[in-house]
Amino acid sequence: MTALQIVCAVAVPLLWGYQFVAIKVGVAEFPPLFFLALRFLVIALLLIPFVKRPTRRQFGPVAAISVFLGGLNFGLFYVGLGLGSGSMSAIAYQLATPFTILLAWPLLAERPSLTTCAGVVIAFAGVVVLTAGPGLTANALPLLLVVGAAFAFAMSNVLTKRYGPFDPLMLMGWSSLLTVPQVMLMSLVLEQGQTASMVTADMRGWLALAYTIFIGGIVGFGLWFWLIGRCSMSRIAPFGLLLPVFAVMSSVSFLGDPVTSALIVGGLLAISGVAMTQFGARAPSI
Repeated sequence: MTALQIVCAVAVPLLWGYQFVAIKVGVAEFPPLFFLALRFLVIALLLIPFVKRPTRRQFGPVAAISVFLGGLNFGLFYVGLGLGSGSMSAIAYQLATPFTILLAWPLLAERPSLTTCAGVVIAFAGVVVLTAGPGLTANALPLLLVVGAAFAFAMSNVLTKRYGPFDPLMLMGWSSLLTVPQVMLMSLVLEQGQTASMVTADMRGWLALAYTIFIGGIVGFGLWFWLIGRCSMSRIAPFGLLLPVFAVMSSVSFLGDPVTSALIVGGLLAISGVAMTQFGARAPSI
C-alpha cells in the first residue's frame, strides 16, 4: 500500500469510530430504522443526479451489495447499537475483519500471509482486552445483532471486490437508493412514531443525521470503496480493527466514558497488530 492509501485506510475507521456517538444521539431522537432510511434517502438524492447508472452487468452486484451493506449491515447495526452500548457494539463489530479475510480466501482466492494472520490475531487480542474494561457488558440480543451486521459487512466487502472495481460515488448512490425501500419497509413493520420524530427531534438529532450522511457516509464509504478497488482485502481489512479504538475514544470525549487500563492496553495492541499486517506482510498489494 502507498502512503496515501495507508492514510486513507486509517481515516476511514477514525470517521466511522466517531460516527458511533452520532448514531447513539440520532437513534435517541428517531426510530433507528427510520433514521437509517433518512440517511440513505438523502445520500441517494445527493449523488444519483451526478453519477452514471450502473451497467446491465453491474446492476445485479450493486443490488446484492445494497442488501448486505445497506439492509442487513446497517439495519442490524443501528438496531443493535440502539439497544446496547456503543463500546460493546464497536468491539463486536470488529468480527467484520476476520469474517472478511475468511470469506476472501475461498471467494477471492486471497490467501492471507502468516504475517497478516499474526497481525490480525494480535489486533483482535486488543479488541478482546477492551472487553475486560468496566461498563462494557451487554445483553445477548444487541450483541448478536451487531455480530450479524459484521458478517453482512464482510460479505459486502467481498462482493465489492469480486465484481468491481466500481466508481465509488456510483456504487454509493445507487446502493443507497436500493437500500431505502428495504429499511423503510422494516421500519414500517417494526417501528412507530416516524412522523412524530421529525417534528420533535432537536438540533443534536439533525446534526447526528448530517454526520452519518456526509462524514461517515459519503466521505467514509467513498474512501473505503476507493481502497477496495485498489488493494487486496487482506491488506485493508485489518485497518477495521482500529475502529473500536476510535469509537471508545469518541465515547470518552463526548459520552463521558472512563479511560481504563484495558482501554490503553487494548488500543495499543490493536494499533500494533494493524501495523504488523502492513509493514511485515510478504503478499504484494494489488
